[in-house]
Amino acid sequence: MITGRTLNPGTASGEVVRLTAPLSFWGGTDENGRIIDAHHPQCGVVLAGRVLVMESGRGSSSASSVLAEQIRAHNAPAAIILARPDTIIALGALIAHELYDLTTPVVVVDKPPYDALPTNGLLQVDADPTQARISWSTVTR
Repeated sequence: MITGRTLNPGTASGEVVRLTAPLSFWGGTDENGRIIDAHHPQCGVVLAGRVLVMESGRGSSSASSVLAEQIRAHNAPAAIILARPDTIIALGALIAHELYDLTTPVVVVDKPPYDALPTNGLLQVDADPTQARISWSTVTR
């Protein structure tokens, strides 16, 4: 188990998708939660319902509204784990919680524990306001 800092509380689990480059939700993903940025190394990968692991977000403040809309449409990542705090991503999750009563946990895990997160399998994120706990299984559904 790895612990981290909660940016937006909640509980979620899903198959891990680990990105090798930062991503902006605005212009980088479509309404179905698929990466559409042609320059992103994981272009075509679906994030919806999965636990997204990436070092940081990239892009415009509009990314928070895109993420909030994906959460509303149930096409967002189940949870987001970052190596560096990203207020734009946290704001999108917070907006979705306030407007739609839908929760997507967003947590920050310091390096080196971040590097120990798996690249495949299932992740479970339990983030309360004071601490986030991440556990995993290498067995996929």
